[in-house]
Amino acid sequence: MCNASITTNNLTIGYAGINTPSLEGRAGERFVVQSDLSFSLNEGEMVCMLGPNGCGKSTLLRTLAGLQPPLGGEYSLSGEAGLSSISVNGLSAKRSKHIALVLTERMSLDNTTVHDVVAMGRYPYTSFLGGLTEADEQIIAEALEQVGFKHLSGANPAPEPLRRSFFNSHSDGEKQRILIAKALAQQTPVILLDEPTAHLDLPHRILILRLLRRLAHEQGKTVLISTHELELALALSDRVMLMTPGKGVVLDTAEALKKTDAFTRAFGMDIFHPLD
Repeated sequence: MCNASITTNNLTIGYAGINTPSLEGRAGERFVVQSDLSFSLNEGEMVCMLGPNGCGKSTLLRTLAGLQPPLGGEYSLSGEAGLSSISVNGLSAKRSKHIALVLTERMSLDNTTVHDVVAMGRYPYTSFLGGLTEADEQIIAEALEQVGFKHLSGANPAPEPLRRSFFNSHSDGEKQRILIAKALAQQTPVILLDEPTAHLDLPHRILILRLLRRLAHEQGKTVLISTHELELALALSDRVMLMTPGKGVVLDTAEALKKTDAFTRAFGMDIFHPLD
């Protein structure tokens, strides 16, 4: 039986206070996106989270990663050697060794090389001065190669022209792959990704999803992906987390969910027969 890596119990997610993104409100007000979320994600599985815009997919990922506090309920992260559980309030260096997060926000890093961006994933393991060892450099090179950047791997990316070695010189799709490489270099048992294939062409969408599935199955990682890639998600995921606005999640295999009206309820239409 697979061990649970992420477990939630009546988790409520959303925003509180006047700094709530894209919302107007007074300090102390709460905006609940989803409530009473109870589910478990297992080691060695890739779960794709589907649902319409605004249903809370990104909010859930940010909450699980510790970037924003839950509004209620609880969750735990387990599976790191010597660490049975990480408390919601236990935001520490241990968390960055346990969970990696790739968001959709565009990053602009002036005068920062691709190598240095990916190297950020090694910082939880480096010394106080942040020095990289030969082993760290090998991990960085392998992460870049895994996402299709073999020519940029290593500390010295010659003979690629110098301008191409800078993060900001790359397209949105290439930047997305570089940020995924950073998460891979972090070598965490849990990887959370918010629309990681949004800017990628079809071959690279398939490459990335296949890679993440392989990491889950071969290395026992827990991979949770928010995506709008319906067909690829149904074909490649072990289970699907289907989120309905304001009505929680349903977590099951794609085959089981397709036998119900779960997709119709979530999206408000029959997405498998759009012309009917």
